[in-house]
Amino acid sequence: MFIDEVLLKVEAGKGGDGCSSFRHEKFIEMGGPDGGNGGKGGDIIFVADEGLKTLIDLRYMKHVKGNKGENGKGANKTGAMGEDVYVKVPVGTTVKDEGTGLIVCDLTKDKEEAVVARGGKGGKGNAAFKSNKTKAPTTSEYGEKGEERVLKCELKLLADIGLVGFPSVGKSSLISVMSSAKPKIADYPFTTLTPNLGVVKVGEGKSFVLADLPGIIEGASEGIGLGDKFLKHASRCRVVAIVLDMSGMQRDVNLEYEIVKRELKNYSEKLYSKKSIVIANKMDYENAKENLDKFKKEHKDLEVIEVSAVTLEGIDNLKYKLYDLFVNTSEEEMYDKEETESYVLYEFKNEKPYEIIRENDHTFIIKGEKLEKLLSKTKFNGEEAELRFARKLKNLGVDEELSKMGAKEGDTVKILDYEFEYEERLIY
Repeated sequence: MFIDEVLLKVEAGKGGDGCSSFRHEKFIEMGGPDGGNGGKGGDIIFVADEGLKTLIDLRYMKHVKGNKGENGKGANKTGAMGEDVYVKVPVGTTVKDEGTGLIVCDLTKDKEEAVVARGGKGGKGNAAFKSNKTKAPTTSEYGEKGEERVLKCELKLLADIGLVGFPSVGKSSLISVMSSAKPKIADYPFTTLTPNLGVVKVGEGKSFVLADLPGIIEGASEGIGLGDKFLKHASRCRVVAIVLDMSGMQRDVNLEYEIVKRELKNYSEKLYSKKSIVIANKMDYENAKENLDKFKKEHKDLEVIEVSAVTLEGIDNLKYKLYDLFVNTSEEEMYDKEETESYVLYEFKNEKPYEIIRENDHTFIIKGEKLEKLLSKTKFNGEEAELRFARKLKNLGVDEELSKMGAKEGDTVKILDYEFEYEERLIY
């Protein structure tokens, strides 16, 4: 089964918890804190494998979980890192974050790797909190949660030239006579329900990969018919070859061409702007020459190659012409930088890393990723940890803002599932 699109939930490993421990050795008094840090959680890593041709394995996974880092131990022993989880995907797989729509990675080479979810940092042990002011800290931290998100994985075939056009214009027949591919061929719409790839040889050491893509119909760019299941595979090709049925038996050729071009443009300006050529197929039919002349009058600047997949007329010429187009067309970046996660930077430029919402006269809710992460790492196992957390909030300006918003002694402050009582300048 050819599966080219899958939604997958990934959850990287949680970091190990830090340890609270004190050195206990014979004849050594007051040995001091020696709790080690927790180990980092395991990453989720995608690896491109040229042996895979479909995303069907991911469909059955649905949820991939990373391995937790080990907790820290006494004697300043850091916990072991969680083992990374590797997931194999076909070469040509694009991975997007379903929430943001940004591209996480685009794997186009065999054995290429990308981290799609990062493991959480390990929590600090109490030895890390020792200072001149605090000689014997009892505080330690929980490990951070691993990155968790839903990914949209799309397989976009790696082909040099893509044959596009309406159903039954002869794309499958052309790839069958130009390469060793054996696609299903019949005279009815949507014979090709999955893309076919064939290697076309053009002499000693010269070849290119040709893709026979599912037939386009009007509205394909909006998902009608096979919709973008066809168009997304064309987006990787260097050259787009538009195949037209010159027999004129099914539809007007000029109208057919205009619809195909419009659907390419509506789907993607990049796809529309690719180097293209027109293949006039079925030239063995009686009215084909007349239909071609009419087409050329309407489109005088277009380069048109005349062929017949049945009689093999013009096939060799087509092979060499497509090869020349391929080698003389440079490969373009498929995505703009602005579409990728690695380019989009999230920075707080003179902005607070939190938001305070007044729920009612005596309740305030604080939201913010940085603050919530700090809370999730804090072990509230004593006054020392509580004071440390309160100082952090004060340094972030939370106390001052709550005061400006009219918070009074005894009011409730909520962060995630925790509730704190507001006191002047400090939150306990």
